[in-house]
Amino acid sequence: MTRIYVVRHCEAQGNSKRIFQGSTDCDITEMGAKQLELLEKRFSSVRLDKIYSSPLIRAYKTALAIRGGRDITIVTLGEFTEVHGGIIEGRPFSEAFSSVPGLAEIWNCHPEDFAPEGGEPMRRAYERIWNAVLDTAKANEGKTVAVATHGGVIRCLNCRLVYGAIERLKDTGWCENTGVTLIEFDGNFRANVIFMNDTSHLPEELLPKRNRMAEVKAQC
Repeated sequence: MTRIYVVRHCEAQGNSKRIFQGSTDCDITEMGAKQLELLEKRFSSVRLDKIYSSPLIRAYKTALAIRGGRDITIVTLGEFTEVHGGIIEGRPFSEAFSSVPGLAEIWNCHPEDFAPEGGEPMRRAYERIWNAVLDTAKANEGKTVAVATHGGVIRCLNCRLVYGAIERLKDTGWCENTGVTLIEFDGNFRANVIFMNDTSHLPEELLPKRNRMAEVKAQC
């Protein structure tokens, strides 16, 4: 049995400022640092053989917290980075989605077709993310590893695991900052989800509720 803990990064400046972070390398916030303290405690008793991380600083700092004071290798992989937003990258949600006609409707109602100019198409990201997770499982057969990554990455992964089709992406919830998902792979690398988006290590005050679309609305 191969086990992979998939962890969303802690709160970053892009989360608190309500911008489309994507591949923008935003640092973490004060709240994010508090989340990491509790995440480190959570993983202190979990046996891990290796830790993987997106190269973006918010994910790498999350990987460092998962490792704590232990001597565990952290491997950064670009395959675990967030979906790039192209022309809306780094812009406030309300401004970004208002500036491109029809983009808010696609994001809300048909996120599988999200492909802003200059960005990574969601369908390509969906395959990229699954291949990265499967390759990680195969490279660590029989071991337990953790992956520090991003909300959009985990949403694509969970959509595949739960529904098996990208067309159900709009029905797939978002993972909270430092939310933990555990996946087990059997000897044939068939995946089984043990739990998703577990935030039991966080008190309510470290779980801010936000609307990703700000005032931009689109009815499906």
